[in-house]
Amino acid sequence: MVELAKLISQHHPNLPITILLTTSTPFETSTTSSSYINLISSDQNQTNPNLPISFFTLPSLHLHQSHIENPVESAIEFMRLNIPNVLQALETISQSSKVLAFITSSVHHPYDPQIPTYFYFTSCASALALFLYLPTIHNQTPKSFRDLNDAVLHFPGLPPLRASQMPLPLLDRSGPAYEYFLNFAACLPKSQGIITNTFQALEPSAIKAISDNSCVPNHQTPPIFHIGPLNFDAKNRASSVCEDRSTSTKCLMWLDEQPSQSVVFLCFGSRGALSEAQLSEIAMGLERSKQRFLWVVRSPPGSSSVEPDLEILLPKEFLERTKNRGLVVKSWAPQAAILRHGCVGGFVTHCGWNSVLEAVTYGVPMAAWPLYAEQAVNGVVLVEEMKLGIPVESKEGFVSAEEVEKKVSLLMDGKSLRERSQAMKAMALAAWNNGGSSFTSFSEMVTSWKQIAVPRSV
Repeated sequence: MVELAKLISQHHPNLPITILLTTSTPFETSTTSSSYINLISSDQNQTNPNLPISFFTLPSLHLHQSHIENPVESAIEFMRLNIPNVLQALETISQSSKVLAFITSSVHHPYDPQIPTYFYFTSCASALALFLYLPTIHNQTPKSFRDLNDAVLHFPGLPPLRASQMPLPLLDRSGPAYEYFLNFAACLPKSQGIITNTFQALEPSAIKAISDNSCVPNHQTPPIFHIGPLNFDAKNRASSVCEDRSTSTKCLMWLDEQPSQSVVFLCFGSRGALSEAQLSEIAMGLERSKQRFLWVVRSPPGSSSVEPDLEILLPKEFLERTKNRGLVVKSWAPQAAILRHGCVGGFVTHCGWNSVLEAVTYGVPMAAWPLYAEQAVNGVVLVEEMKLGIPVESKEGFVSAEEVEKKVSLLMDGKSLRERSQAMKAMALAAWNNGGSSFTSFSEMVTSWKQIAVPRSV
């Protein structure tokens, strides 16, 4: 949201922006949030004192213990309980400003006909098309997607999907998460617009299907504003509050010593914790592949240790045997800076959308290894539609050393895949040139707001 606010203010500095800030979420501490806000405020004061961004802190919430123990229910309950706080905040802001737009990622948005609501959909346009079409699929079958197994599903603008590849919260039709997202899908068409972090050349089929109203057969779909790639420098991420600068320096210095496009980078996101057995298979596959690698390893799920013990988790003497062509770092690495480095020639990714976009922006081909959320959908689109990656095959969620060896080698030897990734990099840059697809879409979005009488606020 901060980066979206910066983008708006960069092009339209006369629009004041207020970001509603919770004191904490179910997934982070208030200390982390406060540190990040202080970092942004300090940067704002030092480099751009005229940046019209302010923060409005909502009252604290206290979740019931039963919700805290279930991450999905915790997030849903957290958003529901915040509805009165958000309504009150909008009422307070409206006393001094005309609110041109309320931008939210939450389905539990307060409905006020006087305040246009826009959804900021933070995944790809293909996932957006899936969610828009979800009520239609829901009415076509009484079964859970989990019970449909590998039955093929067809969504407008997407390659065919197996039912088992649906976003994890949607697999169980009887669960609270499914009900939440079904409601979310029904709310999307009622907004004044949907903002997506993508660009026309990357997802033409999905964007066309949404714009043509194919995803919501019985309702007029609101405008889709594709304004990506909204990539931002690693120094501005929330994780920069607690990043290890020595690790950052170590990674980049090591890369400086490697040949051009010779290193495969493996990183599975902030929640990408793999089992000890799976880490061992990856290690064996990397060693057999003979490829240079930079690998970020996190502690396995359920581990009491925040920082992984590499000597215990990885095969005996693996680090010693591969020290001349590999680097393993603990827990965190400066992903954007690594992908931007000219020595990186491939990226094994969990298919989180921010990670995919970063690789696209820097022209790095990918091996798709989805883990959770909507990442299986992202992986299919990445391979079948965008043709910017190759799939990593698993059996019951487990990837063998042989598969790691095979796909890492294929990724690093894939000339046509690298050429297409470089071509898409150029198209990503062109999207934000004057007259480019994202520049034009962004301008149309803000122009619609500025037609409302002053004084203004977003």
